[in-house]
Amino acid sequence: MTTTPADARLLPLADEAADASCSCCAVPATTSASADEQAAATDAIVAEYAVAGMTCGNCVAHVTSDLSALEGVRAVEVDLVAGGVSTVRVTSDVALETDVVAEAVADAGYQVVQR
Repeated sequence: MTTTPADARLLPLADEAADASCSCCAVPATTSASADEQAAATDAIVAEYAVAGMTCGNCVAHVTSDLSALEGVRAVEVDLVAGGVSTVRVTSDVALETDVVAEAVADAGYQVVQR
């Protein structure tokens, strides 16, 4: 049996909800509360960092994973600016030293920078 164009079904390359640049880098959309909402509900601390070098959802996943492994971190939220300087918000139970955060980001392959 031969498929004709009329019989063909087009499939999307990536989840439309993903902010990634391509399907290989797409991260699943989440419905969790934002870092600010989580902090407002408790006495958590929210800190923002400027991170250079991330280009896709896979980069976001690496940074999120490494920062989430730090003691006291509740949530990590990234506003990706592909190829530019992204904003990373970390919600934690305790104040985190900037050097500790910078080291975790560097371990993921990226750099905390000044704005």
